[in-house]
Amino acid sequence: MIIIRAIRSLLFEIGRATFTILVVPFGLLALPINPVTRSRILGWCAHLVIPWLRITCGIFHRIEGQENIPAGPCVLLVKHQSAWETFALQTIFPPQTWVLKKELLYIPVFGWGLWASKPIAIDRRAKLNALNQVVTQGKNILEEGRCVVIFPEGTRVAYGQKKKYSVGGAKLAVEASVPIIPVAHNAGRLWGKGKFLKQSGIINVAIGRPMITNEKDPRQLTLEAEQWIESKISEWVNQLENQ
Repeated sequence: MIIIRAIRSLLFEIGRATFTILVVPFGLLALPINPVTRSRILGWCAHLVIPWLRITCGIFHRIEGQENIPAGPCVLLVKHQSAWETFALQTIFPPQTWVLKKELLYIPVFGWGLWASKPIAIDRRAKLNALNQVVTQGKNILEEGRCVVIFPEGTRVAYGQKKKYSVGGAKLAVEASVPIIPVAHNAGRLWGKGKFLKQSGIINVAIGRPMITNEKDPRQLTLEAEQWIESKISEWVNQLENQ
């Protein structure tokens, strides 16, 4: 069983690397194009990776609350458990970019694609500067018509665990007067943090109702988003335990 999982996981990784190598040059060539179109071009990779994951590893996903996706730009506060959501979000939501650690930009090919997406690449050690950068650059991205994806825990967190949520995403949403969309999922159950082997099954994704941010306290908004996300994940854990 482990050997079969290893073979299937290897096939997936070969495909993922191939798709990245094929798509990234198009993203680099699209640099002169408007950011929304460029994001769509870079998103081709995700639209290849997610079906390939189903074929090779038997990992599917189901979405609850898809009607909550707004037509305009927003700030997505997303649970970060796996590499899965970095691809899946691009197939679910409108054109977007991410807040990420700047070290990712140095990875050959993959990092070039990230750079072409013009992300908000921060130094996580300089927290105050990072917060200002998220707000300043994030407002420009939202004005371009793209969404901003923020993992409020700051890093991938293993399935079943959590870290303190930062207020940067909520602060950006308040200052830009755009809604917050909380997103919960349990991808870490099947594709664990830093894990090569993947387990077949269904990933649950829940998209919360837009949180109106006008003149609200970012700390309170962050707390509300955190409570909603973590309660959805606890609900899924309980469902699995009772099966």
